Amino acid sequence: MSTTHASPGAEPTTPLSQIDWDHIEFYVGNAKQASQFYQCTFGFEQIAYAGPETGLHDRASYVLEQNDLRFVLTSSLRGDDAIAEHVKLHGDGVRDVAIRVNDTRGAWEMAVRGGARSILDPIERRDDRGRVVVATIATYGDTLHTFVQRDGYEGAFLPGFVPARKAYGRSSKPHLLAIDHCVGNVGWGEMDAWGEFYQKVFGFSQLISFDDKDISTEYTALKSKVMSDARHRVKFPINEPAHGKKKSQIEEYLDFYRGSGVQHIAIRTDDIVATIDALRENGVEFLDTPDSYYDDLRARVGEIDENIDVLHQRKILVDRDDQGYMLQIFTKPLQDRPTVFFEIIQRKGSLSFGKGNFKALFVSIEKEQEKRGTL
Repeated sequence: MSTTHASPGAEPTTPLSQIDWDHIEFYVGNAKQASQFYQCTFGFEQIAYAGPETGLHDRASYVLEQNDLRFVLTSSLRGDDAIAEHVKLHGDGVRDVAIRVNDTRGAWEMAVRGGARSILDPIERRDDRGRVVVATIATYGDTLHTFVQRDGYEGAFLPGFVPARKAYGRSSKPHLLAIDHCVGNVGWGEMDAWGEFYQKVFGFSQLISFDDKDISTEYTALKSKVMSDARHRVKFPINEPAHGKKKSQIEEYLDFYRGSGVQHIAIRTDDIVATIDALRENGVEFLDTPDSYYDDLRARVGEIDENIDVLHQRKILVDRDDQGYMLQIFTKPLQDRPTVFFEIIQRKGSLSFGKGNFKALFVSIEKEQEKRGTL
């Protein structure tokens, strides 16, 4: 059964109590081509670059931006370094989920006291546009969290990057706004330990949890819990496999990713219908939803602003909690390995994560697994 934990009324102030998303860095096989893919299909604009031309000789990184959403795509120029090894092991995947903080040293000290393993101790980076202070800790699998303190930095991204604006004008603009949540898949029996990690290291609390009775079909199941800061700005759902008749989507991910890692990134929009129309026009592929899902939708979720026929045509899912409702849809995997994908979400008051949609969503995922021969 699902359980929900309300946030306390008064949270103590800590270096990690006023945080937000900064950027997500992907390690990919070919950053230049990946940059063009995300620009053409998801409507990003390139804003900055670092590579040999800027004095960085082991890698190339392209920074993409859309509203408050920022991705960094990095690939190795050597073929024998940690970036190349990450891509060899995992395929294209998320390396760093970076968190904006007001005090990097304080955040890092709090994290290390809570049991985090430091990858990079706090360091100040400067150029003629100002300074940024960063530090990095490890989390599940090979995933990292970098704390970023910008102090009014006026450069394109970070010191070492140069402005490099580029946009592909033919793509439709989906007006993606910001990250809503970032979901990690971990191994058997590891969910509780990583939930405790975010509690001890970040001071997060459990927003909601789901067991294998909530998230299951005839064939597969999983467990999940959502860890969140008190303001509900930064949310990390954590999934682990559960026993079922066949291999679940989490097991498939762990097999292809070869370990724990980021499964999907949920991106907010304020007009999901227009966003999905633009993304489909750009060639983005989404999971299907059975037509029967919409037969009793209004009876299940009550009155909503959107036309259900319009949602049906676009295969958009709807769920409600005691604070409002939300609309969501999921892309197919973004690369050949069935690992990382995106969720597009619009919230109308709801803090939920689509419990009422799990059955329809997982049936759709199982159909894709069956095509791949991995169910």
